[in-house]
Amino acid sequence: MASKKIRVHELSKELGITSKELLALAQTLGIGASSPSASIEDAQADRIRRKADAEGIRRRAHEEAKAPAKAAEVAEVTPPTPAAPAAPAEARPSEESTTRTVRSPRVAPPARPSAPPRPSPEGPTTIRPSRPSTPPPSEGESRPRPPVSSITGRPIPPPPGRPMSPSGRPIPPPPGRRPGPGGAPGSSRPGGGGPRPMAPRPGQNFRSAPGGSRPPLGAPRPGAPSAPPGGRGAPGAGRGPGGGPRGSQRKVKSRRRRNVEELEPTQMTSWQPSSAPVPDGEIIVERGSTAQDLGPKLNRSAADIIRFLFLQGEMVTAVQALSEDMIELYAAEVGATVKLVDPGEEQEAALLARYFDEGDLEEEHEAVARPPVVTVMGHVDHGKTKLLDQIRKTNVVAGEAGGITQHIGAYQVQWHGRAIAFLDTPGHEAFTAMRARGAKVTDIVILVVAADDGVMPQTVEAINHAKAAEVPIIVAVNKVDKPDANPDRVLQQLSEHGLVPEKWGGETITVEISALQNLGIDELLEQVLLVAELEELTGRAEGRATGTVLEANLEVGRGPVATVMVQQGVLRVGDVVVAGPAFGKVKALIDDQGRQVKFAGPSTPVQVLGFSEPPNAGDEMRVSLDLGNARSLAEARAQRQRLTVHQPTGTQGGGARLEDLFEQIQRGETATLNVVLKADVQGSLEACTESLRKLEREDVRLVIVHRGVGGITENDVQLAKASSATIIGFNVRPDRRSRDMADSEGVEIRTYEVIYKLIEEIQAAMLGLLSPVFEEVVTGEAEVREVFRIPRVGAIAGCMVRDGVITRGSKVRFLREGTIIWKGSITSLKRFKEDAREVAAGFECGVGLSDYQDLKEGDLIETYEEREIPRTA
Repeated sequence: MASKKIRVHELSKELGITSKELLALAQTLGIGASSPSASIEDAQADRIRRKADAEGIRRRAHEEAKAPAKAAEVAEVTPPTPAAPAAPAEARPSEESTTRTVRSPRVAPPARPSAPPRPSPEGPTTIRPSRPSTPPPSEGESRPRPPVSSITGRPIPPPPGRPMSPSGRPIPPPPGRRPGPGGAPGSSRPGGGGPRPMAPRPGQNFRSAPGGSRPPLGAPRPGAPSAPPGGRGAPGAGRGPGGGPRGSQRKVKSRRRRNVEELEPTQMTSWQPSSAPVPDGEIIVERGSTAQDLGPKLNRSAADIIRFLFLQGEMVTAVQALSEDMIELYAAEVGATVKLVDPGEEQEAALLARYFDEGDLEEEHEAVARPPVVTVMGHVDHGKTKLLDQIRKTNVVAGEAGGITQHIGAYQVQWHGRAIAFLDTPGHEAFTAMRARGAKVTDIVILVVAADDGVMPQTVEAINHAKAAEVPIIVAVNKVDKPDANPDRVLQQLSEHGLVPEKWGGETITVEISALQNLGIDELLEQVLLVAELEELTGRAEGRATGTVLEANLEVGRGPVATVMVQQGVLRVGDVVVAGPAFGKVKALIDDQGRQVKFAGPSTPVQVLGFSEPPNAGDEMRVSLDLGNARSLAEARAQRQRLTVHQPTGTQGGGARLEDLFEQIQRGETATLNVVLKADVQGSLEACTESLRKLEREDVRLVIVHRGVGGITENDVQLAKASSATIIGFNVRPDRRSRDMADSEGVEIRTYEVIYKLIEEIQAAMLGLLSPVFEEVVTGEAEVREVFRIPRVGAIAGCMVRDGVITRGSKVRFLREGTIIWKGSITSLKRFKEDAREVAAGFECGVGLSDYQDLKEGDLIETYEEREIPRTA
C-alpha cells in the first residue's frame, strides 16, 4: 500500500511558517522538495515537525495563535466606541510596552505598533464607549494580531511598513484626514500586516486580519487629531492617506509580492513522471505531435519527455515533431495507452458528426430500387473499353492515347428500359489505385479476359480487388472470334484463382463474347440485370446526396470539374457540396452524353462544376445545408492533407540537377532526383506517383517536390528552379510563357501521353544516374626475372610475359607470394632498349613502375583494366 503524502504548503500551514521557510528547513534535513506544491512522504513530514519543535518554531506559532485569541475575547467583552478619540493615544504606550514584552528584548526599540493581547486598564475603559456591533472596531481589535504572529517571521526582520520619514522620524497623520476611531481599524496594517499577511493561519480569525482593512479603506473614518506624532504605533500610519506614502507603498508592494510568491507555485503545477497520474483509457495522440503537445495529454511536462528521449539517444526539442516510435516508447514508459491518428482526423470526425449526420435522412426517406453500378476490369488491351463501345455504340478507344484507358470512364446506358451504370477502369499495372477505387463503388464486376492471352497479372489483381470489395464477379471471355482463342484454358486458369465456372459446378457466371464482332453482348447484359435483381440493390431517391469522386481535373474555361458517382439521395444544381479539401456550390451537372441536367439520382455518374479546387479521386462527396459548414470541413481536411498526404516522398535537402548528381555519386553520397509532377486528372496523378515511387533505389532517391492537376505553369517552373527539379507532365503541356521561362532558367520539362513511355524513360534516366558498375579484367601477367638499377631512373624489372599482353600505361597490381603489395601503373615499357607500346606473351621486356622500387625476383606484375557493366532495372 502506498504511503500517504502531504504537500509542502499544507505542512507550512500546519506549522505556521511560510513555504520558503519550510523548504529551507527541509533542505537542512536533506529532503528534496523544490516547490510549495511538491509532495513529501509522511515520514519526511514527521522529521520536519520534530525539527520545528526542536527549534521552537512550532511552539512560537502556537503561542502566537493563542495571543490573538485572547485579544479577541477582550474585544468581545468591551467593544470600542468612537466617543473617546483621544483615549487610544493614552493606550498606545501600553501597546508598545506590551509588544516589547512579547518580542525579544533586543528588538524592543524598533517594535512595530500592534494591539495588545492584554490591554492596559485604560484601554478597555477608553474603547468601551465605541459602537458595540459595528464591524470596524471588532476587526480593529482582531487585526493587531498579525504583528504578534510576525514575531516568527525571521526572513524579514526589518518591518517594511514603518511610517518613517527619510530622516528616520515618524510621520504624524494630517489632522482631519486620519480616519478610524481610536485607530483600531487601521492599526493592523502598519503593525505588521504587510510583512506577514499569512501568519494568522493557525488561528481561526484568518479572514478577519486582511478583511478588516477593506471596509475602512472606502468608508470615511473619524479622524484622530489627538494622536501623538511620536507614537510609532499610530493607527493607519503606514496604510491610510495620512500615513507616509513611501511606507504605505512599500507595505502594499511587499504584501502583494508575498502573496504572489506563495500562491503562484500552487497554480502552476509541475508534473513529475514518478508522481503524476496517467489518464485512464485510450489517449488520442496526433501523429507528428511535439513534446509540448504530448506532455499535457499524459500529465507530463515537455522537459520530462525530452529528458527521457535524450536518455534513449534521441536529441529532440520541445517544438520538434516526434516520430510514432518515440511517442509509443514514452507512452509505454509512463504506462499510458495511446492511439495515433492523422493530424486533424479527430476534428474532421467531429465536424462530420455535427453537420453531416445521415442517420436522420435514412429514417425519413424510404429506400427504393436503384440501377446497378458495374465496373469493367481486366488486363491491359483485353478489350474492356471496346466492350463498352459496343454497349454505348461509341468509339472511346480512338480517344485514348496509345489505345489504352488511362482514366476512369463513367457511363449510364439504357437496355430494354432499364438503366445500368458502367465504370471503365484502366488495366495497366500503374493504375492499381484506380481499379481499387472502382471496385469500392461498384455493385457488380465484369472481368474481361482475352481468350488468346488468358489470365495475366492485372487480371489476378482485378480478381483480388473484387474479392476484397465482396462484390459478385461476371467473367467475360473476350476475343473468342480469334483463331488462337482457347476459352477452356481461360476457365482453367480462372479456377486456379477461385473463380469456378457454373458449367463446371461453380458459382461464377461466364459469358463468351467478342466486343469487336458484337457477339454475346446481349447475354452479358442479361446476366448483369439478373445478378442485380438477386443483390436487391436499393438506395434513397430523396434527401441530401452522397457519392464518390471518380476523377477530377482542371479545365480551361470551366474550372475544377469532378466526375462523381451519386450513390444515395439526389444531387441538384445549387446544392452546397464538399469532397475532401474542396467545397462549393453546384453550378452545373453534366451527364455522360455531355448534356446539362438539373439533378442526378442514385447510381448516376455526372460531372460536377463549382468546386473550389479539384477534389482528390476517391473522396466522398456530401451535400451540406450551409456553405460555412462545408468550408469548415474542407479547411480541416486541407490542413490534414498538408501535414500528411502532401509531404514530399523524401527529404528535399541535397537535391541536385542531373548533371550534378555524378559528383554526389563520386563522393559516395546518395543521388537525389527532384521531380515536379503534373497530370491532367487526379487518377493519372496517382498512377504516375506510384510508378515513380517503385523506381526508387537505395542509391538514387526520388523526391516529388510538388504534384498537382492542370497544365505546367510559370509557378511550376519557378519551383523547379528553386528546388533543382525536373518537371514531368502527363497529358499536359506547358504554355509558351512557361516554356520560354524554362529555357531561360535551364529547367528540364518532359511531357508524356502514354504511361508506358513515362515509366521507361524515367527508369532509363535513373539508371543513367547510377554510378557505373566496373569489373576488373586481367589483360596480362609478367614474372620478374631480374632487377636492373639505373641511375636517375630507378629500378627496372626485367620480365617475361607469361600471359596476355602487357601494355604501356595500363593499371598494374604488384603481387608477391599471392599478396597485393602495391597498385599503380606502368610508366615505361621497353624491348631490347626500344620503347614498346605492348608486349605479348612469350616475350621479354623491361617494365618501369610509376613509384615503386622494391622489386625482387619472382614477383608477379599483373595488368588489368576496368570495364563498365551495363545497369539493369
